[in-house]
Amino acid sequence: MDAKSLIEAGKSVLGIEFGSTRIKAVLVDEKGNPIASGSHEWENELLEGIWTYSEDAIWNGLSECYADLKKNVKEQYGVTIKKFAALGFSAMMHGYLPFDENDKLLVPFRTWRNTITAEAARKLTDALNFNIPQRWSISHLYQAILNGEEHVPSIRHFTTLAGFVHFKLSGRKVLGVGDASGMFPIDPKTGTYDAGMLDTFASMIEEKEFPWKIRDILPDVLSAGEDAGSLTAEGAALLDKEGDLESGIPMCPPEGDAGTGMVATNSVLVETGNISAGTSVFAMVVLKENMKDVHTEIDMVTTPTGDPVAMVHCNNCTSDINAWVKLFDEVGTLMGTQFDRTELFSKLYGIALKGDADCGGLVSYNYFSGEPVTGFTKGCPLFVRSAEDSFTLPNFMKMHLYSALAALKVGLDILINHENVKVKKMYGHGGFFKTPKAGQTVASAAIGSPVCVMETAGEGGAWGIALLALYMTAKKDGQALASYLEDEIFAGSSGSELVASQEDIDGFNAFMKKYVAGLSVELAAVQKMS
Repeated sequence: MDAKSLIEAGKSVLGIEFGSTRIKAVLVDEKGNPIASGSHEWENELLEGIWTYSEDAIWNGLSECYADLKKNVKEQYGVTIKKFAALGFSAMMHGYLPFDENDKLLVPFRTWRNTITAEAARKLTDALNFNIPQRWSISHLYQAILNGEEHVPSIRHFTTLAGFVHFKLSGRKVLGVGDASGMFPIDPKTGTYDAGMLDTFASMIEEKEFPWKIRDILPDVLSAGEDAGSLTAEGAALLDKEGDLESGIPMCPPEGDAGTGMVATNSVLVETGNISAGTSVFAMVVLKENMKDVHTEIDMVTTPTGDPVAMVHCNNCTSDINAWVKLFDEVGTLMGTQFDRTELFSKLYGIALKGDADCGGLVSYNYFSGEPVTGFTKGCPLFVRSAEDSFTLPNFMKMHLYSALAALKVGLDILINHENVKVKKMYGHGGFFKTPKAGQTVASAAIGSPVCVMETAGEGGAWGIALLALYMTAKKDGQALASYLEDEIFAGSSGSELVASQEDIDGFNAFMKKYVAGLSVELAAVQKMS
């Protein structure tokens, strides 16, 4: 079928992902090709010291994103959407959304960006002998318990943002295994929460005598391809305010942005990995088995089918770059010139390639928020240079691109050098990689291995969750996700593979020496300026 006929017949597949700054919808055909998209910009807010998104922002953002998709489909194909073959939702992983017996949210959504659970994360890591980062849902729950927060006894279930959206639209309290692995550790052998660790956690809170058990309040875990319910009439009304969308549409397990990033880059096989770089940045490598040692800089999560994945997650990536580009845009306005924002980004990223390999000695810290990988609970964006450094625009921009991946490199060096993990190839996606060669060169210099950017990389996680929804309905009997992606989606796909020069690799390492040495300067800035 052509795209118009496919949409009219209700055979297209929809994926929607809630990112940090944008909610995006991607509509795909039977082969997984994007045929339409929609989006809605949104932003987190700092409310009484907590990074959050309000419930109104979630539901208004969802309906506005869908309305934009619907409008684009109408303009492009002359069709009003009424049905899909399947749909799926994904979102930023981790965070804390606890509900009472009436499914009322007990406290404002605490996002992954919060670094307020240090005590809980430390105690859980020690007790479970497994790295439990601050942003994980179980850290937020345990910290609320340690704090004696009054809402805790009323909890009857808790979940992630993707799980919340899926529940409201389907009535099912479930999560894809990849997203669930950012709530509580997963046993790769069983594909669900680690039973022994659940028992340990239960014993840690036994004296509190809460009216709930940890096993009862976690969402059920599903693997990619499993049935996760269908769109209810109430859910259809939340999604489509105009009331054209039918209920009963099959839904795939809700996933986190880590899992959709793996799918969107075809990196679910062992010894492949991907870097997702936008407001935050994370790198993932699929492993043969769990790591030998516990490293607090590295998370153990899973693919959407439950295979172990080592993930280095950093809270900060492009926010500081965006702030500087906005400043340059204001200069243009002051001089009577209206810049095209996309072109401005492209030219500034491109000019970075002409900078000195070591950025001319310039150093910056992009810490809008805390950065646990380098030990920071709070952040303060900082640019540092000496009078002797080469302060040019190319060096300035290259410095910001290096800084965006610097904390990530700290974690990856541990994975590669201490755990001896082999990385055959990394796939890049997200806004950091939109300008040809710029972000790709910097990423390759940081990792020391080839980095490939596919033509579809710009579609990101929304496309990834659309592919997971498509896989649920289109896979052959017994067909694994990896073979489905390889044979049905990415067969014949082209992309650009790049390996950084040794000069760039050495330059990044030189930058890192100054970066690590200057962390005490960043600490002083946090202490004195916040």
